[in-house]
Amino acid sequence: MFDQAEHLRKQFSKTEKETKTIAVVSGKGGVGKSNTALNFSIELSKRGKKVLLFDLDVGMGNIDILLGKDSKYSIVHLFNDYRPIHDMIELGPKGLSYISGGTSLDDLLNLDESKLNYFFEQYEWLAGKYDYILFDLGASASYSIIAFSLAADECFVIATPEPTSITDAYSMIKHIVKKQHDKQISILMNRCNSAKEGRQTLHKFIEVIDRFLNKKVHPLGMLPFDRTVTTAVMRQTPYVLLDEKAPVSLAMAEIVTNYLNQTDEINDIKRDSFVQKLKRLLTVR
Repeated sequence: MFDQAEHLRKQFSKTEKETKTIAVVSGKGGVGKSNTALNFSIELSKRGKKVLLFDLDVGMGNIDILLGKDSKYSIVHLFNDYRPIHDMIELGPKGLSYISGGTSLDDLLNLDESKLNYFFEQYEWLAGKYDYILFDLGASASYSIIAFSLAADECFVIATPEPTSITDAYSMIKHIVKKQHDKQISILMNRCNSAKEGRQTLHKFIEVIDRFLNKKVHPLGMLPFDRTVTTAVMRQTPYVLLDEKAPVSLAMAEIVTNYLNQTDEINDIKRDSFVQKLKRLLTVR
């Protein structure tokens, strides 16, 4: 019988490494943020990377639903019951680890000091045990979401070509840049009707950000509108696993390949740790 706890102990007994943290956000809901974060994470795992997907989409956590799994614990149990964070970790496909978000957690900023300190303490246990930790954050510009985005090494903003999505994504980026102008931000354009539309919308959006916010952001890539995504959600199977040859799966594979091949100049120099930065942001306003 598979012993998940024993598997995790063996996995974490190895030499610790430097973990890269990525905040995944969107300006509005319904743009496929969580699904994109999940499939991106699985593609990283398929390349041999140790990945933890941390569902912090407060009140709307759905990573376990997208995976078709029942999680014994969620992040709610860490805050409400003071359970250790390793109890929260579930094993998904291709070696992916994830923590379920639950549906009854208030905004992190409303947590009392003891709960925040417990989270900081428990997060330190994760440090160095993964190559990547991705935070799937909510679709609003609340202070805690901005704080996580600022504390992470980089930020992925998910948008669609729809004008309302572009407007809200711009607003989210504006909030982040106002607080930290040198934050590394990448844009992924989802549900593009054609490659031409995706390229034009993505490049125009990047130009607008450069012009009005004086900020250089990076094009992470484009994902096509593909009915495979709907089928995958209905079957509770990530699309990169349901059909590797589907247009959206091929596009995601290309995005991850390009991402891993790119030179990350900003993060070559490590500053404070994620938890050090987050602690300052959440406890000092």
